[in-house]
Amino acid sequence: MRSYHLIAPAKINLYLEIIGMRSDNYHELVMIMQSIDLADHLEIRPSGTEEIRVYCNHPEVPLTKDNLAYQAVRLIQAEFPQIAANYGGVDIIIDKRIPVAAGLAGGSGNAAAVLVGLNLMWELGLTQPELQVLGAKLGSDVPFSLTGGTAIATGRGEKLDPIPDLTNLYVVLAKYNNISIATPWAYRSYRQEYGHTYPTDIDSFPTHSQRVHSGPLVQGIVAQDGVKIGKLLHNDLEKVVFPEYPEVAQLKQIMSNLGGLGTMMSGSGPTVFTLCSSLEEAETLKEQLLIRVDDPNLAAWTARLSASGIHLAT
Repeated sequence: MRSYHLIAPAKINLYLEIIGMRSDNYHELVMIMQSIDLADHLEIRPSGTEEIRVYCNHPEVPLTKDNLAYQAVRLIQAEFPQIAANYGGVDIIIDKRIPVAAGLAGGSGNAAAVLVGLNLMWELGLTQPELQVLGAKLGSDVPFSLTGGTAIATGRGEKLDPIPDLTNLYVVLAKYNNISIATPWAYRSYRQEYGHTYPTDIDSFPTHSQRVHSGPLVQGIVAQDGVKIGKLLHNDLEKVVFPEYPEVAQLKQIMSNLGGLGTMMSGSGPTVFTLCSSLEEAETLKEQLLIRVDDPNLAAWTARLSASGIHLAT
């Protein structure tokens, strides 16, 4: 039985709008999600034992049941117990290149890579839609991590409609390593402060969805218009994250002042990104940012927007 090497790209949100509360106590969302070529590298191989063993080069990554990659193995074992019993345990080696606790779906991407790897290694024959159904049981970002590219995500983020891929733009990403923002806290805070402004009855969503504002951004993506896309970036969660974490708000302001096509916090943060029209522009902006903010806790990266989800390493 062979092992598999997989690439798990990070993602950013170009758009995040909260529509209302669902009956399952999740928020109904409209998001535009985008893969980038900053990616973790994973090896999935037989362990030669009955154990699930996770190895990672980043000390903050959990190695047992709190790790989504570990949970992905458990999920496949539960869904296909006879096949799992025949093959035994699994080793997962994660080369962590996506920053941890950054709101870039690094953990979700690792889980998606394990689903793909086990599908190949154990010859399960699962289709992409079937993998997405399984992935949604692990987390809302896992289905998108599987397919990647550019997509409109609705529901709690697991319902995907692809739109033309953006690959002609670049991005600068920055985050303070000493700041971590819990996604459940961000959504809970938004509900507490703004819950009176949106419906809590799912039957009201069709009427409320008429006020969704993502249409012009989708048009900009279809037209591959970087200037328009940059102007239309939107994230509702900035309204609750910025007052609580002023350093993140200040980081967005500084990056915006340095140039680029547009700047926004991704997801629940704390990562802030600026879209750029070229790699040279992105690298220059990153260098200027690190000079402008003399703080050892600030880290920055550049990446290209990507059409890829989970894929085999070449």
